[in-house]
Amino acid sequence: MAYWLVKSEPDAFSWDEQVAKEVEPWTGVRNHTAKLNLQAMELGDRAFFYHSNIGKQIVGVVEVVREAYPDPTAEPGAPWVCVDMKAVGPFPRPVGLAEIKASPRLEGLALIRQSRLSVMPVSTAHWRTLCAMGGFKAP
Repeated sequence: MAYWLVKSEPDAFSWDEQVAKEVEPWTGVRNHTAKLNLQAMELGDRAFFYHSNIGKQIVGVVEVVREAYPDPTAEPGAPWVCVDMKAVGPFPRPVGLAEIKASPRLEGLALIRQSRLSVMPVSTAHWRTLCAMGGFKAP
């Protein structure tokens, strides 16, 4: 299993909407590096659901339930893809960006190094650290 972090602006698509819809395509990614990360996702991979812009915090965990396919929100023939995500569970205590940046154990985390990237890998060590910080029982 690989781990990821996916960002969404909560006024565009929030954690509560993800939970209500259960399974939802992760559409709208228009960055080539983020697209490559979506293409690398496999069934069962898990991702942190991060509220960007408003809140700037990890609020839950989602799981990939369908691997990359053409993004239906893209122009016909465009190279963009999406994956389907299923809500796994909320973070009992959301973990904010300031707290993440302050933790020496999270040095090298892509969220800190590539803050504008909307889909990024997370190492197993960082995954476990962030789960512990948020009170989420990691698999």
